[in-house]
Amino acid sequence: MAHMAVVTATSLAAATAVFAETVTAQQVITPGQRRKAIAACGQDARLYCRSLREVDGPYAYLACLELNRPRLTARCIGLLAHYGQ
Repeated sequence: MAHMAVVTATSLAAATAVFAETVTAQQVITPGQRRKAIAACGQDARLYCRSLREVDGPYAYLACLELNRPRLTARCIGLLAHYGQ
C-alpha cells in the first residue's frame, strides 16, 4: 500500500506539471507546487484513479480527475480551477 501511495504521489506531481503547462509553457513546477497538488488531490486520486499506473502518465491522472470531478473534494477542484482545468 505504501508503494501505491508513492506511485500515486509521483504521478500526481507529474499531473501538476500538466496543469501548469496549460497556464504557461515556461512555468517551472516547484517542489512546493508538487506538494500542494498532492495535498489537494492525492486522496481523490487514490480513491478514483487507483486503476491507473505511473506508466499511464500525468494526462491519464488529469483525465481521471476530470471524469470524477463531481465527486472530488473542494480542495482538489480548487487546484484544478487554479490551473484552468
